[in-house]
Amino acid sequence: MQRWRGYEAAPGDWGRSVVTIGVFDGVHQGHQATIGHAVARARELGVQSVVVTFDPHPAEVVRPGAHPAVLTEPTRKAELIEALGVDVLCVVPFTAELSQLPAEAFVHDILVEHLHAMLVVVGDNFRFGHRAAGNVALLEQLGGTFGFGVENAPLVAAEGTVFSSTYIRSCVDAGDVAAAAAVLGRPHRLEGVVVLGDQRGRELGFPTANLLCPPHAAVPADGVYAGWLVRRGTERLPAAISIGTNPTFAGRERRVEAHVLDFSGDLYGERVALDFAAHLRGQIRYDAIEPLLVQMAEDVARTRQAVA
Repeated sequence: MQRWRGYEAAPGDWGRSVVTIGVFDGVHQGHQATIGHAVARARELGVQSVVVTFDPHPAEVVRPGAHPAVLTEPTRKAELIEALGVDVLCVVPFTAELSQLPAEAFVHDILVEHLHAMLVVVGDNFRFGHRAAGNVALLEQLGGTFGFGVENAPLVAAEGTVFSSTYIRSCVDAGDVAAAAAVLGRPHRLEGVVVLGDQRGRELGFPTANLLCPPHAAVPADGVYAGWLVRRGTERLPAAISIGTNPTFAGRERRVEAHVLDFSGDLYGERVALDFAAHLRGQIRYDAIEPLLVQMAEDVARTRQAVA
């Protein structure tokens, strides 16, 4: 898969293409259906498939401070999109100037002049241009003017719930990682670098890897979870994951810590990921160490069962 920074990166001899556009945060099953449709149609037509996405999230530019929680970091999102068979990922820097671009100019400059779209595949709720004034009907009208087709990729839903990034964020925020995984088609993932913590877990016999997460990361609700620590891309190690402020020790800083089962070694400085399988319990404050140790042992046992 080719990766372009900005639509201006399209080669001068670029031919026709099938294009789909969106933020695609999470690359959930609804996104997968839309992108998969675009890839399939490109192959049928004998042209290249292009996914256009944006960085940063448009909400941060249009409404500063309103950046939603990020479900997939840029590198992870690119990997997931590449796995769908896409030929080109075009990441467009979303700027204040781009946000002011009228819908008609957005189509002409990006889809027609640079990407030479033969077909544009979008979801039913697709909006574009200044103040999101453009919709699918306008896109179809402009397609007639500029010579490209438009196909809707129907929204994906189950049991009355439309699959969306907003819904997944609400699940993660509530700690319902199982519901989030059902829509994503895989476990929700946090990525970050392992940093030095209080080393209290080591003293208690349950050493933890403290994860420094990127800004805006979609961190699940406080509590204890079963999951995996993923290192070196493919090595998946069962882990009991704690999120919260360590109230038993009067902690104030919210942390993400993973006790990797049956692991001895040093993870400091490594960039790792945490995949969440199940929510085990909420955060509890104990008045003594002994009941905390009993609970931690139970958390480890339940983690073994959940990830078996």
